[in-house]
Formats: sequence, C-alpha cells, structure tokens
Amino acid sequence: MAGLQAAIQLGRYQHKVLVIDGGHGRSTLCRSYHNILGYPSGVSGDELRLIGKKQAVDLGILFETAMAIHAEKQNGQFIIETDLNKRHAAKRLLLATGIMDTIPPFANLFPCLGISVYVCPDCDGYEVKEKKTVVIGNGNVGANMALTLTYWTKEIIYINHGGEDVDENLLNRLKVQNIPYINNRIVEVESQESQLKSYVLEGDVRIETNKSFLAFGGNKVKSDLASQLGVKLAENRHIDTDSRTKETNIQHVFAAGDVAVHSEQVTIAMGEGSQAAIWIHKSLLEEN
Repeated sequence: MAGLQAAIQLGRYQHKVLVIDGGHGRSTLCRSYHNILGYPSGVSGDELRLIGKKQAVDLGILFETAMAIHAEKQNGQFIIETDLNKRHAAKRLLLATGIMDTIPPFANLFPCLGISVYVCPDCDGYEVKEKKTVVIGNGNVGANMALTLTYWTKEIIYINHGGEDVDENLLNRLKVQNIPYINNRIVEVESQESQLKSYVLEGDVRIETNKSFLAFGGNKVKSDLASQLGVKLAENRHIDTDSRTKETNIQHVFAAGDVAVHSEQVTIAMGEGSQAAIWIHKSLLEEN
C-alpha cells in the first residue's frame, strides 16, 4: 500500500517509476480492512491493490511482478536485482517491503483473515466488541494480546498453540480477567468460507467461536535490501527514517509502510508513501 501510494504521487509528478512487487504480503492476505476512510463496510487488500495499480498504470507507472533480492549502489545509482535475473538502475529508491505475520499453516484460516480472524487489535479490536473471542498464539505474546482485547470484550479464551511458557505474572493477570488459559495444540480449524466456526485441539476438544485473534510474534521484517545498502535499522530490524522526509541514513534511499518504524496501519502506510514521494520529488528538483 505504501509503494502504490508513492507510485501514484510520483506518477502525478511525471517521474519515470518502476514498482517491483512480489505479489504477496499482508495486503494480499487481508480479506477486509474496516478502518479506512470511505469504506465503512470494509475493503479487501486485493481490491485496494487492484484499484491502486490501475490508477498508477494510468499515470504511466511501470510494474514488474518479481522479488527484489539484491541492492547495491554503483556510480550514483541504485542497482536492484530480482529473482528473475533482471537488473534495474534508479536515481532514487523507496523500500516499502513490509513485514509478514507468523500465521499457523491451517488452510481454513487464511480465507478468514480480516473477516473473522484478525492480527491487529488497533485495526480490528472493534470487530470483536462484546463478542466471544479466542486468541491463538504463543507464550507471552498471546497472553498480552488476550489482555489487550479486554478493552473490547470480556469473553476471551487464550489457546497457547505455540507452547512456550507464559510468565507467572501474566498468568495471574489472565486469572484476574477471568480469561481461560488452554495450553494445548490446535489440530484443525473449522470454518465456513470466511467465517470461523471452531478450533479442534489435541484430545478432540472443540472450542467454538466466530471471532479470533492471532498472536505468535516473530514477524518477518523485510529489511534485507536495506541491510545490503548499509541502511540503519532499529533493534527489531525495522528501518529508521527521518520523520519528515522518510529518507534513511543513506542519501536517496527512502522507506515507508510497515517495514519502517511506525504503527502498523494501512492508512499510515499510505500516508508515508505519499510523504516519501513528495520528498523524492523535492530531491530530484534540487538535483536538476
């Protein structure tokens, strides 16, 4: 989303822009965003991507479906190599590579993402307001998610599918909030299309629910290209940028969206994309 928004802004400046997109990420998994201006009934990531790509193409933006696997600087330009053995040179580089959540590989879970199964309480806590909600996660991460959700609902169950130990103080806080703690593995997810129905645990125990949150931690921050260029990373491997321009410590390398240091929201990602594009344009004007 950050990359698409930046491309649209740069296209309106009439710059020559290439978007390299692997076609798989958080936005392709989410079946419905509910907190975006103009979409009160929700909109899928795929639909937003489709609308954004058409808008960008109409402005002359070029697209390549590939994974960027290597980046280096040569003679004042950035050289990007893709997994299709193609190399591209550019005066400016925007990294909008995002992150990927840890999602257990149950096939029935993926159609539910964004509709009845969620990963971000800031985005979708509202969707479970006063509803029975099951958190599946790992150790302390899942316990903290369960406690966070008490803002919206008091009917919460935590299934520690990952099996890591939960700190004693968190177990005590779960008890105080009357949150059942189940330290057991899930063997099957039951759903009907995009609607979650239940989790089946080892020992043939079935936990029925229509709403759920995932909280496993260990999300993959896609900052490898930044590392190759010597870009400064935070301890959690997110990319550090100037808050005004979104430029990194490496001149003419910018970053926006979930890969950068910010609250992980699609609306913020889009704003950062526009912000980076404006300052990319300014830097090109200064150079000319």
